[in-house]
Amino acid sequence: MDDKTLNIKTDPVDIYKGWVNQMETETGEASKLPYDVTPEQAMAHEEVRTRLEASIKNMKSITDKFLSAIIVSVDKIPYGMRFISKVLKDTLHEKFPDSTEDELLKIVGNLLYYRYMNPAIVAPDAFDIIEISAGGQLTTEQRRNLGSVAKMLQHAASNKMFLGDNAHLNPINEYLSSSNQKFRRFFLAACDVHSLEDKFNVDQYSDLVTVTKPVIYISIGEIINTHTLLLDHQDAIAPEHNDPIHELLEDLGEVPTVESLIGENPLPPDDPNKDLMGKTEVSLTLTNKFDVPGEANREMDAKTLLLNTKRLIVDVIRFQPGETLTEILDSTASPEQEAEYQRAMQRRAIRDAKTPEKMKQVKPVVDDSLTLQGKKDKIKSNLQRLAELGKVHPESRYQDLINDIAKDIRNQRRYRQRRKAELVKLQQTNSALNSKTNFYNMQIDSYNQYIKTCMDNLASKGKLSKKPGDSKAKKSKQVSQKYTAARLHEKGVLISIDDLQPNQYKNAIFEISPSETVGVFDVKAKFMGVHLETLPLEYQDLLQLQYEGVAVMKLFDKATVNVNLLIFLLNKKFYGK
Repeated sequence: MDDKTLNIKTDPVDIYKGWVNQMETETGEASKLPYDVTPEQAMAHEEVRTRLEASIKNMKSITDKFLSAIIVSVDKIPYGMRFISKVLKDTLHEKFPDSTEDELLKIVGNLLYYRYMNPAIVAPDAFDIIEISAGGQLTTEQRRNLGSVAKMLQHAASNKMFLGDNAHLNPINEYLSSSNQKFRRFFLAACDVHSLEDKFNVDQYSDLVTVTKPVIYISIGEIINTHTLLLDHQDAIAPEHNDPIHELLEDLGEVPTVESLIGENPLPPDDPNKDLMGKTEVSLTLTNKFDVPGEANREMDAKTLLLNTKRLIVDVIRFQPGETLTEILDSTASPEQEAEYQRAMQRRAIRDAKTPEKMKQVKPVVDDSLTLQGKKDKIKSNLQRLAELGKVHPESRYQDLINDIAKDIRNQRRYRQRRKAELVKLQQTNSALNSKTNFYNMQIDSYNQYIKTCMDNLASKGKLSKKPGDSKAKKSKQVSQKYTAARLHEKGVLISIDDLQPNQYKNAIFEISPSETVGVFDVKAKFMGVHLETLPLEYQDLLQLQYEGVAVMKLFDKATVNVNLLIFLLNKKFYGK
């Protein structure tokens, strides 16, 4: 990015046009060369071939730097992206067992490089990878350079050679082949990751140790897309008839519209506001629809019964210790233990009363109105049912259940620490985003003021004239400039006029005059005695076209003009350049 002289162009026609534009800008004269050429015609020029060879050399050098940075960054790829890559590779291998590993890695590479890395290389400013100074932006050359590097990397990642229309790039193919082997090792390493359970240290009991319910941030459009995918593929996702997801989808019914979720009136399908509404982001607190109370008169599934039993055991062993769980359950609690338990339950009730309604469960998992002995009786009943289901083992005095509880308690502290760290990070991110917003607003103000000052100065300079012998410059009113089309054609400014032959150009008149708005010119035209509407021509728009490498433009939808030479004319006649 810092090399302002770096200019990578691999299209012979682009190189040719850039060369012609450069000659015209430097000389102020129209080039004798044609504007539209084929790649073969462009390659016939020695200057084009020389510039292409330099571009290819630069491109290989820069691409190699990018590739080296990519292949050592495996550990920096987010776990989610690596896990998706692993699942993609494994699933493809399962579905297409005869496919080679190279074929599988080509698909993985399309995800990892093309979908994940390529956008950031092409537009680093859009992803905050680089910082842009006030009023600045990537130049056309910088964007072209990045695009050329990205194209090289994509060919290397997919092992695609330059052939056919890109035959002039054949010398690069050997480099692409060697680079593909480096990408191959990179993709293999990216797919080598731990399972979800190991990575996040979660199991089927993790819900119990979670202090607060998880919150996700999701857009309305993503909710609708997810709902649609689940409906379309529910039999593949949940082949078991009794899977809870079938009940959830049945309760939800058909996929809602964006408007119905937001609470707006229906909009036409092509209304642009519909897309904006779909990007609206909401926060959702995840709640288990299947949380059920622990009363004996209501049947519970094995998982819920196990979770509730563990909660009951935790409440009991806090106040009545013992060597084993069976010893605690079979012994009678002392009056002191019962009294201490009741005081703790009262404190819990007071604390729960202060909990915001949105954070409370619909119904408590455990009934805290039970006495200590009542909870012990409940535990015995639950353990008997769990033993029948094969979830616990009485012969080990339920030690495996106690071990699970210990693991849950240990993980609870870890989850709390993780949430605390995430909260700090979110607060820092929010502060940084606010600062960034203020900074960008200041940049916009500074940029607008800078443009206004430049245009005012440019206009003031054009209004100063100096006669021979005058010691000071005097202000003079800028006057309009009239030209026949023939004269403009002679200067190279005018290229052609639709429906008019060159011998008729003497009957077409153009008049250019500065308007009251700085940097804007009023262009009037008369073709064969017919006056056309005045056309406002902004100097900044012309500079933008020149910056983007546009060689010609239309005036009045009829006259084709040379952008470079039109700017040259305006500078000479109005800005004293």
